[in-house]
Amino acid sequence: MINFAIVGCGRIAKKHVEAIKSTEGAELVSLCDVDIDRLNKMASENNIERIYTSIDEMVKDSHIDVVNICTPNAVHADNAIEAIEAGKHVMIEKPIATCLEDADRILEAAKRNGVKATAVHQNRFNEAIQKTRKACEEGKFGEMSHGVASIRWNRNMGYYKQDSWRGTVEHQDGVLMNQCIHNIDLLIWMMGPVKSVTGKTVTRFRDIEMEDVGSAILEFENGAIGIIEGAGTIYPTNLEETLNLFGSKGTACVGGIAVNKIENWRFTDDFQEEESNLLEQQHDNPPTVYGFGHQLIIEDMVDSINSNREPYITLEDGRNAIEVVLAIYKSSQLGQSIELNQEVSVRN
Repeated sequence: MINFAIVGCGRIAKKHVEAIKSTEGAELVSLCDVDIDRLNKMASENNIERIYTSIDEMVKDSHIDVVNICTPNAVHADNAIEAIEAGKHVMIEKPIATCLEDADRILEAAKRNGVKATAVHQNRFNEAIQKTRKACEEGKFGEMSHGVASIRWNRNMGYYKQDSWRGTVEHQDGVLMNQCIHNIDLLIWMMGPVKSVTGKTVTRFRDIEMEDVGSAILEFENGAIGIIEGAGTIYPTNLEETLNLFGSKGTACVGGIAVNKIENWRFTDDFQEEESNLLEQQHDNPPTVYGFGHQLIIEDMVDSINSNREPYITLEDGRNAIEVVLAIYKSSQLGQSIELNQEVSVRN
């Protein structure tokens, strides 16, 4: 049995609780939060007796194998490193850090301590995404032309008022870093390393320090183009998360509320029958934009420990995603393209 602990009992922690409880070979044994009322509520709801208000104390607990970092963005790195230095495996909610220097500190600590560590980009496990990734690996797209990643969700002021850190520069909590980063991860995973970024961010409707709408054009090292659209301003509710890939020999469009349904699948001149059969076999939308992937990423962590292999999603993957987001922010600030072979940091 692999014993899990969760640090941070806020909004996303509930998905981690559900996922751990649903995973064979995993058990939730401990919770930690500085907010004692929130901590006690989650502990009571889930019959958890080992509770802490300090991560310093929690990581000393020898019963814990894996620490899931679900705290506000700006403390992800320090929390993760503290757990790693105590010999714990870690699962870090996106973004794994708010600057590249902190991401690199996590990578170095994990390597030095020999622990398993993963970035929680759970949408990689979506059935539709797995099928699309396989098509990429098999070369079915041919030479990539371009790809488009869009998140069109609603994050109103009620969402931002849940916690004081939301929407702040300190936590780099804009729609690109906190929501669209999922789809940015998928785009660069499918299309390869990014060479340069040209981006624009604005704050249109929400009373927050960061952006509620952002867009970017990416140039990939293979010459293909990527387009990113992230918006938390969609009225009145969440609309969709989509990933569209276009190559010289194939086209795939994945949509749904959480990039979970293939909408177009065209790899031959007479694609209609294959596409029709594929579309008929798909599942309904998940109940929320968090999708179905949290249990699968917990299962992957359990298996990676038991099999002594690296997790499916690496810390490097998490770093790649924040590097692109930070480059978009810097590009918008400076009004120019950003090359990704140079240091990118917008911590203020």
